[in-house]
Amino acid sequence: MKEWLETERLILRRWQEPDRLIFRELNADPRVMEYMPGCLAPQASDEMMERIQRHFELHGFGLFAAELRADQSFIGYIGLSVPSFDAPFMPAVEAGWRIAARHWGKGLATEGAREVLRFGFESAGLDSVVSFTVPGNLRSLRVMEKLGMTHDPADDFDHPRLPEGHALRRHVLYRLHRKLWNQLRLLNR
Repeated sequence: MKEWLETERLILRRWQEPDRLIFRELNADPRVMEYMPGCLAPQASDEMMERIQRHFELHGFGLFAAELRADQSFIGYIGLSVPSFDAPFMPAVEAGWRIAARHWGKGLATEGAREVLRFGFESAGLDSVVSFTVPGNLRSLRVMEKLGMTHDPADDFDHPRLPEGHALRRHVLYRLHRKLWNQLRLLNR
């Protein structure tokens, strides 16, 4: 099991107890949670952190705590996870990120996700990775596109955990296959 990954500006690592309070703040920020069903109460945030930690034990990878190399400050998470709901694209592994708003627009999610994809394809042996969000989440959609992920409207889906008529129910799905990732990696050398 990989304990951490590094990029030029980030350390992606296993979670630590001091992350808990900052993670609560992140999950309570309406800007960060704009495209989620709602902000998380402290207990729900703690439960999410515990699920993330169990996911590492079960799958050997997960959503890494992301910290800035410059000052070791926790800024959110970036990683891979197996969605815990049934959808037409399952089984799959999802690349996901949640970054504190003050760090948006700096390319950190893209930088970290590139390293996570490298780990997923090279070390974890994944054949493909998906990412999904609501159509209005333009920041995350841009990250997916910068990563080389592609969108096929036929793969879009209604999130099964949200009720009919919910404004965030419809999701767009992006995918990246290992073969395309290898081609993009060679082009960017």
